[in-house]
Amino acid sequence: MNKKLITILVALSLCASVTGCANSNVALGSNTSTTQTATAAEAAVLSNINVSSGDDESVGEANTFIELGNNISVNGEGATVENNKVTITAAGTYSIKGTLMDGQIIVNAGDNDKVYIILNEVNITCSNNAPIYVKNAKKAIISLADNTQNNINDGEKYALEDEAADEPNAAIFSKSDLILIGNGSLTVDAKYKNGITSKDDLKIQSGNITVNAVADGLKGKDSVVIKNGNVTVTSSGDGIKSSNDEDQEKGYVLIEGGKINITSGQDGIQAETNAFVKAGDLTINSGGGSKNAPVKEERGPGMGKQFDPNGAQTTETATSEEETTSNKAIKAGENIITEGGTFNIDSVNDAFHSNNNFVINDGTFNISAGDDGLHADATLTINGGNINIAKSYEGIESENITINNGEINLASSDDGINASSSSEAANNGGQPSKGGESAGTGKLNINGGKITVNANGDGLDANGSIYMKDGTVIVNGPTGDGNGALDYDGTFTVTGGTLIAAGSAGMAQAPSTDSTQNSIKVTLASRSANTIVHVESESGEEIATFAPAKQYATFVISSPKLKTGSTYKVYVEGSSTGTSVNGLYSGGTYTKGTEIGSATISGSITEITQEGVTVSNHMGGQRGQGNPGGMKAPRQ
Repeated sequence: MNKKLITILVALSLCASVTGCANSNVALGSNTSTTQTATAAEAAVLSNINVSSGDDESVGEANTFIELGNNISVNGEGATVENNKVTITAAGTYSIKGTLMDGQIIVNAGDNDKVYIILNEVNITCSNNAPIYVKNAKKAIISLADNTQNNINDGEKYALEDEAADEPNAAIFSKSDLILIGNGSLTVDAKYKNGITSKDDLKIQSGNITVNAVADGLKGKDSVVIKNGNVTVTSSGDGIKSSNDEDQEKGYVLIEGGKINITSGQDGIQAETNAFVKAGDLTINSGGGSKNAPVKEERGPGMGKQFDPNGAQTTETATSEEETTSNKAIKAGENIITEGGTFNIDSVNDAFHSNNNFVINDGTFNISAGDDGLHADATLTINGGNINIAKSYEGIESENITINNGEINLASSDDGINASSSSEAANNGGQPSKGGESAGTGKLNINGGKITVNANGDGLDANGSIYMKDGTVIVNGPTGDGNGALDYDGTFTVTGGTLIAAGSAGMAQAPSTDSTQNSIKVTLASRSANTIVHVESESGEEIATFAPAKQYATFVISSPKLKTGSTYKVYVEGSSTGTSVNGLYSGGTYTKGTEIGSATISGSITEITQEGVTVSNHMGGQRGQGNPGGMKAPRQ
């Protein structure tokens, strides 16, 4: 894929994001201008991203043949041998085979020379330097001959010409562009530092490549591109890294395909600027995985606890641990964009982390994270994909979150989806703003998709406002009264879609009264997990039948089926013969349980409270707001 095509794809993905937000904000009154300005700025930044995979390479017939061994032989021009070192000094294609003990292959050609090296069943070790060292060339292409196994090994300490420069610092080290091609296999065991490093661009076009490194696995200063192949990296440092921080058009990682398996002590993939994934099958374990995550610092009632899918919160004392090394699965200093691919992530920290923007256009994500599942400091936009976050501290976090499409299932020990700015969190010691404080700047826009949240903290949390235009949202909220299934400081404006939220009663909120779609908030005696709550019209039309995954004492529903002037009844218990997806039933017949109340809708928010249950007025922005019009006791 060339640079122009990548730029067009990025621009198109942001057009989808901006269109979704713009359409959503038409119904949001005074918020339209601010949100459109923010997304327009995001589009302007991301549409200027230029990443290139370059032209594909192929290798022809060799014109020079090098046989390694106790007596190295060279048949052809352009290579010399001295002191167990083979030095290539001219452009050409060089076929190398055999075993070289404590020696080197050095490329020191002209600035405009392209050097092709065919590895044909080689074993090269060097105890005190890089076994393959490209000092100078326009470009070096290493081709792995079909059906061959090639091994490169270095030692634990290098004898360097320039100690200050610390180079070479990889078992395969190049000062020029380096490309790996072919269908053979290559294993690199790097005991000094990095496995394969280029000070310019590093590209893997094809091949079966295994890298074991005590520092970074694959490193390209200007870029790392993987077009295809099978790549396995085990590293104590970063798995794949691009480090140029002086040029915004460099320092990127681009993955267009292949099967990639990374086990890293630090970041799995670290891009100084942008990380772009178009396709491929990626499996990443960083920092030993989520099981090694430190217990989070206590941040408020119910926060900082370990996650229990049944809703319980452990009594383990939470401690604070500063992050001394970065061990996220995929991290970018600027932006992350996914067009597709399959991601299997187990990370001790964030699974995905962008210091700026993150756009998901498609892809399949299976995530277990010790911290955030998906994180972006500025904006996070989901236009599609299938996202499964089985474990996280916070599932999705960014200052501005827009969900236009896709299927999302997430579990979190704290907030499920959190729209919060980093500066606000820092100023509040990591806690959301409290009742009586001004609303934050966080925004959560839901324009479509299917979203299911299972959170021990707040389910949907905005240190600012939430806007829902379309889609289906199911929230299994907290069991502790210190958090709520819905939590916002500004407004929660619902103009469409279906919202189902169940959780504890202590901090419960409903959508705000500026919503144009009606909602019902039900407060009832605590019910155990999987106990059905059912809402129907006075004539018996089913509005919703839902079995929350955890204990609950409140239930909120917003649906286009709820009509002003109509009366609705709420039942608990009973049974349904319908099909349950994430607890929400469709089809079948509901067998009535106990009616707990009914109400006639006269405003956007209607409250129904079970007889004998006390509703407290708690702190927290708009908590408990709404119009309890038309409330009736259940018929006996």
